[in-house]
Amino acid sequence: MAFRKILVPVIGTKADEEAIRLGCQLASKNKAKICVVYVITIKRALPLNAEIEPEIRKAEDILDRMEGVAEEEGYEIETDLIQARDAGPAIVDEAVEREVDLILIGIAYKTRFGQFSLGNVVPYILKNASCRVILYHQPGK
Repeated sequence: MAFRKILVPVIGTKADEEAIRLGCQLASKNKAKICVVYVITIKRALPLNAEIEPEIRKAEDILDRMEGVAEEEGYEIETDLIQARDAGPAIVDEAVEREVDLILIGIAYKTRFGQFSLGNVVPYILKNASCRVILYHQPGK
């Protein structure tokens, strides 16, 4: 399978770093472009373009760290910071806008009510993405 453009949404977990490494390996075969995005979720009480400095600094630090991971793999990536009401729709829209072939998501082991949980974002992306989606699951425990 050849991919030309890969979108990797991140939140700063170890699974994200591993997803970047995997993305670099997949991309290097065909010199594909990798775009790494961090979505800042803006509460409905605030305007969508509200600048929340602590969140922006956190996002920029995470994106810088992901660039470092890609450099270790010998690959250059593009990073982007997005502000949106909901992360799932923002990621799907970004994938459509950028015409990506693949969304690659690193997911850490999380539980909710004692059961493994994918949260809300991943199921939304799986249901609504118009391209392939690969989940990289970081083992838990």
